[in-house]
Parts: sequence; structure tokens; C-alpha cells
Amino acid sequence: MRAQEQDREEIAQARARWENDQRKIPAGKLVFIDETGTNTQMSRRDGRCAKKRRLIGKAPWGQWKTTTFVAALRSRANSD
Repeated sequence: MRAQEQDREEIAQARARWENDQRKIPAGKLVFIDETGTNTQMSRRDGRCAKKRRLIGKAPWGQWKTTTFVAALRSRANSD
């Protein structure tokens, strides 16, 4: 599946211009931004252990928390 708008002529032209303009950007000027996150509700609820042993795990209870991390990365060799 892909967005139906990609078949429209003005969208296809804008996409072609954008792809062409990307070639003009010096690689050393690019900065990559990434965001990731986790939530305490994502704790594992099952696991493995030796036969005839009981697996006991621990996880936070009652106050669910979310942590988000945003980072930017660029090439040090090419930075100004």
C-alpha cells in the first residue's frame, strides 16, 4: 500500500523536485534526528528458567512512566 496522493501530478512533480534538491545538500551539513521511547508497561511478563525452577521477575507497579529520548547526530569530520 502507498498513499493515493502519490499518483497526483503535482505531488509527483514536488517529489521529483525534492529528490533533485537533495543532491545539492553537502553531506557534511546533514544532521540526523532520532526519537525513541519506552514505557514501564512494556515490561516482560514471561521468560525462561531451569526445569523445575520458578521464574520470578520484577516490574514497577501502579505508577506507569514513559521515557522519551531525542538525539541528533552529525559527522564530526565534516562539521564546521
